[in-house]
Amino acid sequence: MLDYRNQLDGKIALITGAAARIGATTARHLHAAGSEVILHYRSSAQKAQALADELNAQRPDSAHLLRADLADMDAIAPLAEAAVSLRGHLDILVNNASSYYPTPIGSITQAQWDDLFASNARAPLFLSQALAPALRARRGCIVNLVDIHAERPNADHPVYSMAKAANAMMVKALARDLAPEVRVNGVAPGAALWPEHYFDDADRLEILRRIPLGRPAGAEEIAQAILFMVAGTDYVTGQILAVDGGRSVQQ
Repeated sequence: MLDYRNQLDGKIALITGAAARIGATTARHLHAAGSEVILHYRSSAQKAQALADELNAQRPDSAHLLRADLADMDAIAPLAEAAVSLRGHLDILVNNASSYYPTPIGSITQAQWDDLFASNARAPLFLSQALAPALRARRGCIVNLVDIHAERPNADHPVYSMAKAANAMMVKALARDLAPEVRVNGVAPGAALWPEHYFDDADRLEILRRIPLGRPAGAEEIAQAILFMVAGTDYVTGQILAVDGGRSVQQ
């Protein structure tokens, strides 16, 4: 693994959905590279506090908590303002928070549409817009968590797949519109950790059968890709890196 120690010294990063899973692992990686981290959460207060305590034990006053419901448009501007006011600047935004569940045709509701688009497309866009002046001032970067299903729809997940397709286009559009000051990239996991609430053993075996490398990604592998987009290059923008074990090229 590449060594990014001290490469983010003096930087501050906001990670949405940072209390657990990929968000928490990403926060640990950015923190280990020297960045202060702002851990956004919605309802996982105990997990977020435990992670902040863990990181602050390593480096005092280097991890901060901000709560917001990203489905609430009125919460976006206060979250952005609070993030910038902590240190007077912001360098990195990781749009990680996401909702994911099936919406089979025939059962889709407007509430599901609103929820899936709010977390996967609307909130990342409006949070990026709110933070664009601060990121421009620091020549910062944005990394979105996209999904390989933005290009290849997941069965029974049309609304989620459509929302992630919008997220992918956001990466490309903002990379153009925020250049040259702000780089905007995406990381697109395939099977990365199993969803917490569904998929039985047969489902998992079928998914693994379609992954050339034969296993799902772990949070570490996704976080390493995010860290590369943040600290490993300053000449890549508008790109989406698939971290999917080859699934996107499988027939």
